[in-house]
Amino acid sequence: MANEKYYGTGRRKKSIARVYLVPGTGKITVNKRDIDDYFGLETLKTIVRQPLVATDNTDKFDVLVNVHGGGFTGQAGAIRHGISRALLQVDAENKPTLKAEGYLTRDPRMKERKKYGLKAARRAPQFSKR
Repeated sequence: MANEKYYGTGRRKKSIARVYLVPGTGKITVNKRDIDDYFGLETLKTIVRQPLVATDNTDKFDVLVNVHGGGFTGQAGAIRHGISRALLQVDAENKPTLKAEGYLTRDPRMKERKKYGLKAARRAPQFSKR
């Protein structure tokens, strides 16, 4: 198998990440940019790398990511979810470790919709007695 490519889709909030794992040296590319250029915060970079560290695959695969929608935090969570799903295709033995850490679970929390009569989801108009 000369052209091995493992795929996983990750989602969080409004972000959707398409993740490809290719055998390599451990380079992570997000939207054709290096991870250090794309994410400014170190915490977001560690969130992205968590599934690779948990399964000891940090320097075995290059990660190619296309992500859109949402903010940086949501995108980092979506990438983590996608990497975890792709690692299941690499080896099914990874499932117990990834599941125990909670990386395979899709985070269901979403933004609450705005209701009529209110300024936001729960924010009411300012009240004045007179």
